[in-house]
Amino acid sequence: MTTITTKDGINIFFKDWGPKDGQPIIFSHGWPLSADAWDAQMVFFANQGFRTIAHDRRSHGRSDQVWDNNNMDQYADDLAELIEQLDLKDVILVGHSTGGGEVTRYIGRHGTSRVAKVALIGAVPPLMLKTEANPDGLPLDVFDGIRKGTFDNRPQFFKDLTLPFYGYNRDGATVSEAVRDEFVRQGMNGGLKGLLDSIRAFSESDFNEDLKKFDKPTLVLHGDDDQIVPIGAAALSTVKIVKQAVLKVYKGGSHGLTVTEQDRFNADLLDFINS
Repeated sequence: MTTITTKDGINIFFKDWGPKDGQPIIFSHGWPLSADAWDAQMVFFANQGFRTIAHDRRSHGRSDQVWDNNNMDQYADDLAELIEQLDLKDVILVGHSTGGGEVTRYIGRHGTSRVAKVALIGAVPPLMLKTEANPDGLPLDVFDGIRKGTFDNRPQFFKDLTLPFYGYNRDGATVSEAVRDEFVRQGMNGGLKGLLDSIRAFSESDFNEDLKKFDKPTLVLHGDDDQIVPIGAAALSTVKIVKQAVLKVYKGGSHGLTVTEQDRFNADLLDFINS
């Protein structure tokens, strides 16, 4: 397996596909998935001449399962080490869901000197949790329910989660049992402690100050029927902070639109990169 070792001794697995002299695209996955969630995009963009890279966040997929430091700052620092150890420049950062938080915190902590463009897809910033200052967020009991379901019966909870995740619970939806099974497989490869910690990381991290540091072309893409990360407290709020952001909304789009609308998404992301 291809890995880097972080400063605190953790092995982070990553895939590195396409021409090594191509402009690099780093794909950051959502919870509770792994780099495998991006395979179709990695092949598509590698065939367009890009160097495509995706890593398993610590405690996810094939990366080391750790007890401590499963938090957004550490995720961002791991991403920084990946970029620095591979000496990547002019990078396009693409983050889905929690991965969008990772990318955003990376810019907040490490700047944009190695970054060319950013794409936030169904991403959790600025803040998922409902607070007085963030009334459109989701209440804490939603995330407590995710914690309970993950702890009590992880495979069943992940299987059930695929229904709202991909919009399979909507009238007329074409349900793929294979996609549901693949979601469970990826989720079960992660460490339980790390996945539980990550729920707090994606739900309670406040990215407002990080977003203020964005100074590169940014695509904010979201489905208006995202049942996991509702668009109001996410994309619609992000574009008010990131002034140079381009907002693209998929009408009826789910949280898992990289799968359910794969061809359209790939084309739209390619257009943004080439623009």
